[in-house]
Amino acid sequence: MPLDVEGYRDFVGARLEALRRTAYLLCGDWHTADDLVSAALVKLLRHWRRVSAMENPDAYVRRTLLRVWLDERRRPWRREAAWAEVPDRAAPAAGVDQVADRLTILALLAELPPRRRAVLVLRYFCDLSVEETAREMGCTPGTVKSQSARAIETLRGRLVGVPSLTQEVRTNG
Repeated sequence: MPLDVEGYRDFVGARLEALRRTAYLLCGDWHTADDLVSAALVKLLRHWRRVSAMENPDAYVRRTLLRVWLDERRRPWRREAAWAEVPDRAAPAAGVDQVADRLTILALLAELPPRRRAVLVLRYFCDLSVEETAREMGCTPGTVKSQSARAIETLRGRLVGVPSLTQEVRTNG
């Protein structure tokens, strides 16, 4: 049975941007997100005959993307961060309110452990139910609920202690 390359291209073409955004939310870096998506799509192509016959191939791709990201997080070089000097702070631009809030949320999201971050991304960005998230992550719905609650509690606690960047810009600018 020959490989349905056209079906694969159509499937990937329709979902590529959503996959990139999901990967970015998981890892917080566009270059790493592109690498994650590439690795996931290679795995998808390898199993395309079986996946294309599935009822929900999007779930397979999301799960593959999640597993590729978790595997990448385990690599030793991902734990290293070297800075020769602290980067300069960017000058505020128009619409800085939304950008500052987004950067604050992304920074706080990056501080979460990988599984908690994955639960938040799958539940609230991919809009999956508790049961779907549990299937994607290979755990119980109770684990999804507890990880989600703990992650949200952590984010709320950290957001209370973070000064609003928009207020700082308004008072200084």
